[in-house]
Amino acid sequence: MTRAYILIETSVGKTRDVVAVLKGLEGIKSVDPVTGPYDIIVVVEGKDLNSIGELVTGKVHPIVGVTRTVTCLAI
Repeated sequence: MTRAYILIETSVGKTRDVVAVLKGLEGIKSVDPVTGPYDIIVVVEGKDLNSIGELVTGKVHPIVGVTRTVTCLAI
């Protein structure tokens, strides 16, 4: 099992909406709105690096309000 942290920046006023969508996605273990340079930190798990990449590019990036992501793989 592969684990990663996704650091997400959102458009102004969209953090709550993005959090609500993220909580409904398969593979997401936790969703936390945070203060600082990022608006949300998400913990995801997948069978391999490719499944994490597909989740980020196919399901997280298209969410309305997501402006930027940084994915950090746990080692």
